[in-house]
Amino acid sequence: MNRALTTSFRPLALLLAAISSFTLSSCSRRDDYGSYTIWGALILILDVVAMIDALRQPWSLGKKILWIAIIYFLPVLGLILYYLLSGRGKS
Repeated sequence: MNRALTTSFRPLALLLAAISSFTLSSCSRRDDYGSYTIWGALILILDVVAMIDALRQPWSLGKKILWIAIIYFLPVLGLILYYLLSGRGKS
C-alpha cells in the first residue's frame, strides 16, 4: 500500500482537498441572491466526493494525481470528465 495514503494522512488529504476546492469554486464569492454560494457549495461537495473516489480506485499513483489535478483545476468540467471518462469500476 502506498505510504502517502495511509490512514493517518487521509484526514489531512481530505482537508486540503476541501480547502482547494473551496478556493477554486465560487463558494467564496458573496451574492445578494445567494445563488453563487449555493452552486459553489454543491460543486465543492461533488468535487470532494470525486477526489475521494479517485483516491479509492485501484489505479497507479500517477493516474490518481492526474484525475485529482483535473478536478482541482477545472472544478465543474473536471467533475463531468471524471465521471464520463475515468473508466472507474471497469476491470
